[in-house]
Amino acid sequence: AGIPTATVKMIGPDNVERYAAATGTGPVNAIYKAIDTITGVSVDIQTYTMESVSEGIQALATTRVVIAPKEGGPNASESTHAQAGVTVTRKFSGTGSDTDIMTSSTRAYISAINKLLSWKLRRQQLQTEQKDEPNGKAQSNSDNNEDSESVTTNGAREYVGYSP
Repeated sequence: AGIPTATVKMIGPDNVERYAAATGTGPVNAIYKAIDTITGVSVDIQTYTMESVSEGIQALATTRVVIAPKEGGPNASESTHAQAGVTVTRKFSGTGSDTDIMTSSTRAYISAINKLLSWKLRRQQLQTEQKDEPNGKAQSNSDNNEDSESVTTNGAREYVGYSP
């Protein structure tokens, strides 16, 4: 009985390859810890589900992960509900599919992490724009898609996420 270990290589938004190794309670946990090391996030996994889409030895697995940043962590995602005025911690979901369950799980987690990082970047851009506007109201140039892109002030798209 060995210790589950994962070595992960990812390409960041700056096109730099980064490597990390981690141990965990299982192989998926080890992968997620290595990804956390590379991306610098601190999250709690709220939900992890996996389903088989097809049958047989080459069955396609689809994984869905829901994450929430840890309170007080570097990626805290508290937002105030516009109508209710209640402050909530945002959750981010990701899905991934592959015939290999480790790859499927990794894709789902990276998808959720990229949504978190994109949301955080868009929020920082809005706060900067609001400070720059004389009346305190800023128009957002970013669309509300949950992809790994953001729109810069000149309208150009820039890639924000990580890829395996």
